[in-house]
Amino acid sequence: MTRLYDDPASFTEDMVAGFVAAHPRYVRPVPGGVVRSRRGRQGKVAVVTGGGSGHYPAFCGVVGPGFADGAVIGNIFTSPSSEDAYSVGRAADSGGGVVFSFGNYAGDNMHFGLAVERLERAGIRAHNVVVTDDVASAPVEERSKRRGVVGDFVVFKVASAAAEEGYDFDEVVRVAEHANDRTRSLGVAFDGCTLPGQDEALFHVPDGKMGLGLGIHGEPGVSERDMPSASELAKILVDGVLAEAPEGATPRVTAILNGLGATKYEELFVVWGTVSRLLAEAGVEVVEPEVGELVTSLDMAGCSLTLTWLDPELERLWSAPADTPAYRKGNAVTVSEPESTEVVESAPIDEPIVVVAPAEGQATAATVVRALHSVADALRDAEDELGRLDAIAGDGDHGRGMTKGSAAAVEAADAVLAQGVGPAAVLVAAGDAWAAKAGGTSGALWGAALRSFGDLLPDDRPATAEDLAAGAAAALGAVQRLGRAEVGDKTLVDALIPFVDALKDAVADGSRGRDAWQQAAQEATRAAERTAELTPRTGRARPLAERSVGTPDPGATSLALALSEIAGVLTGEGVH
Repeated sequence: MTRLYDDPASFTEDMVAGFVAAHPRYVRPVPGGVVRSRRGRQGKVAVVTGGGSGHYPAFCGVVGPGFADGAVIGNIFTSPSSEDAYSVGRAADSGGGVVFSFGNYAGDNMHFGLAVERLERAGIRAHNVVVTDDVASAPVEERSKRRGVVGDFVVFKVASAAAEEGYDFDEVVRVAEHANDRTRSLGVAFDGCTLPGQDEALFHVPDGKMGLGLGIHGEPGVSERDMPSASELAKILVDGVLAEAPEGATPRVTAILNGLGATKYEELFVVWGTVSRLLAEAGVEVVEPEVGELVTSLDMAGCSLTLTWLDPELERLWSAPADTPAYRKGNAVTVSEPESTEVVESAPIDEPIVVVAPAEGQATAATVVRALHSVADALRDAEDELGRLDAIAGDGDHGRGMTKGSAAAVEAADAVLAQGVGPAAVLVAAGDAWAAKAGGTSGALWGAALRSFGDLLPDDRPATAEDLAAGAAAALGAVQRLGRAEVGDKTLVDALIPFVDALKDAVADGSRGRDAWQQAAQEATRAAERTAELTPRTGRARPLAERSVGTPDPGATSLALALSEIAGVLTGEGVH
């Protein structure tokens, strides 16, 4: 259990502040994460890692000479926002471009992808290297769908060492992708982890059992087995990883036996004794192995084995010196005194031009803000239940993310409403704030949806039912372009498409705004309930698809709840 915190909602921010205070020689804070205390040499490629927090020493603990130039830090088990990634990437850049590397999760792919696009528009070369080492999360023929787990550490280290040696941008990308291609991991869980402020773990493994194929975001294993002895576990891990050896690989590897938080070093050494013997018996030579906690999952009990099949280049880069707060290797790399420990605004924030709307537009904007307040209140009340639904096959962060995102949206909307703007400006501000604070897949999707909806609302007259239908259709288009989900994938799209269709039909039949919306929201609620019959085909829940059968999708559930709340607000001025 995570016992030490002040406010669970600010746990990540408080953790980062303490981490920076403890390691000012290595890191300095920037919005969205940390970067090295001193910028890299001019022209050096910046390697930036990142993801949700809860995995220390990944990701911020490996920022320093010989390793990462920066780390983007999201809320616990939640993808950081694109704004966070852009901010850290911009601050880490020394003129050689930015290579982001992270595990293969939908939210990370979305947010880091958007950050790359934005950096490129700013004239900074950028690229994403996605880690896919978890052999349990997808079959070999679908390797691109596999999760990134402890292989993250190997890829980060190799890419960072290459950049430190002076590799150019394309070569850093090449060697990082090569390291990923040569890396395989398999993990087990003995019990789940507990988020700050929660009394129950995200999942429990039955007594006498072990979960095989865990995720590092609190996801349970993909199957259960009887609890083995240490030697039996070593054989399960070695056999599982060696079975996936890359084609043509040499029998020379590096290895990581990783503890997930509650499985301690003494236990890991017992397991490693058998792992090393089994690898030797298989004719595999191990180079500079690591046994310890490198990629954790709060207080999860469990461990994992990672093997990377080496060639001379990978071996040299893996063995290169590094000096970071949590990881040191080889001869010490000189760490200079920090440039500053002040939070650095890494990039200028675009200040929107405020356009005062006519009275009709301001009335619509006021209704939009009331709707956002109602949605935020409802999501806050439903936080625990949404988290429970998400924990069945995911990481349990959906309720927390929706609460943080909607609260940020309300704050931003209130601020711009006071300036006399119309509904479009309100929803743009709300969408940006939601995406930035919620992070994760849902944060990106809600941010895009609110922005797109706002683009279709008029500033010079009251919004009509036709405007609402057009805005909803635009929001759906944005969600599908970004998330690429279809009906039947068990996502919020399974509630959003029925809502949009029902709203369009109600408007065509002559219903006014509130009545049309209410009818459509009822259909969305029914559709969300029907997602209990589906198995997920995308996202973090996909590897545990069967476990989610019988439980509605949390994203569809929260969307339906929000749409129902909005129906109660669509009265009075601004909406006809």
